[in-house]
Amino acid sequence: MFLPNRRHLLQATALGAAHWALGPLRANSLRAGGLALGTFRFDATPTVGHPCCGGWISPVKTVEDPLDGLGLVLLGAGKPVLVCAVDWTGILNSNHLAWRTALAQAAGTSPERVLLHCVHQHDAPFACLDTQKLLAAQKGIPGTLWPDFNQATLEKAQKAIAQALKNAEPVTRIAKGSAEVEQVASNRRVDRDPAGKIKTMRGSACKDDRLRGLPVGLIDPELKTIAFYSGEKRLACLHTYATHPMSHYGKGNVSSDFAGLARKRVQAADRDRDCLHLYLTGCAGNVAAGKYNDGSAEARTELTYRMANGMTQSLKKLEGGKPGEVEFRTMELSPKASTGLVADRLRQQIADTKIGLVGRSRPGFELAWLERVASGQPLVLGALHLGDLTLLSLPGECFVEYQLRAQNIASKRFVATAAYGDGGPWYIPTREEYASGGYEVSVAFCDPGVDNLISQALHKLLG
Repeated sequence: MFLPNRRHLLQATALGAAHWALGPLRANSLRAGGLALGTFRFDATPTVGHPCCGGWISPVKTVEDPLDGLGLVLLGAGKPVLVCAVDWTGILNSNHLAWRTALAQAAGTSPERVLLHCVHQHDAPFACLDTQKLLAAQKGIPGTLWPDFNQATLEKAQKAIAQALKNAEPVTRIAKGSAEVEQVASNRRVDRDPAGKIKTMRGSACKDDRLRGLPVGLIDPELKTIAFYSGEKRLACLHTYATHPMSHYGKGNVSSDFAGLARKRVQAADRDRDCLHLYLTGCAGNVAAGKYNDGSAEARTELTYRMANGMTQSLKKLEGGKPGEVEFRTMELSPKASTGLVADRLRQQIADTKIGLVGRSRPGFELAWLERVASGQPLVLGALHLGDLTLLSLPGECFVEYQLRAQNIASKRFVATAAYGDGGPWYIPTREEYASGGYEVSVAFCDPGVDNLISQALHKLLG
């Protein structure tokens, strides 16, 4: 298993007791006189029997449609910048750092210049080597990840990146577009008592007519697209939208679900056959399709159509000229772990064979986070500025408020936000929402101070 080197480690004390910390802003800025872009694709489909979503839903039985790893490498603005989106539930903790390090080696860059994200489908791997190691010694737990499969997929990615560098083409124009996606996203946390406490979550799928009849709630309705051109040829289109990407899941039928299926539909219809379409999930910790989705196969088909239509309309509105100044910024965050996470208690839960599978597996992810906080491995946030466009990279399942906050901070810029980077902290609510309770808060591994850290980082990354 990959271990972070000294440059990534901070001084830490007792397990889970690391202080809040905001690292220095790292940035480089260059005029875009000779940009080039290479694109890559690799297969990320798990084999039959592999665990899905952390091991507490059915493992892989069939593959309805394959899972992809997709990405682009931007050359000519200092060290290469790499963006990669994988059709997995998440890549977490030391494994996220291992992936970024391996991808960086393949691209000839440094790990902090790799923006690695997952789309967050659930009939897919949840890739935390630390959790797998903690659970592997226990009886009655089938595991969360096959390390050999994880490594083999990573090696596929490295080979694809090496080929992308050979095939890179000059970038002469970068365009932006956006369109409203209709009847897909809805806030999950709309059912509240008079005091504002969450009563019931309206999840990714919902059969309760009362919950589906409640208002949409706070969302970001805009799908955003950044497109790279070489002359009249489109090289790549990067789409972002904030919603959980699941329609139904849990029966072992691997699928890229409606977000991935929509991307594939748009890819197949593109007249620029070599143009690569990437999809990145925005800040969707409290946003899903529940208002418009009853969990049926028919609903998946309809959601796919609506997402594909949003991408298509955004492509029709593309506008932009020659690349301007290119700047890449990163910041490291070291948040506190939630006070509800106690290492000894978690170890007891993991070892207790009388507890159900979820009750033993989830503590493994929580303990992995505690140990990661103690080790000092920070979360890394990034912002790629391309003229007046920005791709913002955030960790975990951030609430949509962070995405809207970023747009407000950089109100004169076009900001496309990708969350679900390093998945170690799981959900990241806003400070105010911690007091409201609900499912998302119960699986938020950071304490409320993470809001302040992210807010400060957003100002430095976008200001």
